[in-house]
Amino acid sequence: MNTKLIGIILIVIGAIMLVWTGFTYTKKEKVLDAGPVQISADKQKTVNWPPYLGGILIVGGIVVVATAKKSN
Repeated sequence: MNTKLIGIILIVIGAIMLVWTGFTYTKKEKVLDAGPVQISADKQKTVNWPPYLGGILIVGGIVVVATAKKSN
């Protein structure tokens, strides 16, 4: 894969991570499992990441693009 392309992908992912600092999803979890009777509940789970991680990816992507050799 082209090194410059990897750097651009890192920059884009970093920018997205700065805008959206996490996401929420719903997961079914068993509350009671007693033989043929099963009760489940929907639980919301949240995934968060620190905003500085997006900044690190942007800086890393810029370094990769800047140091990539020109391909003819």
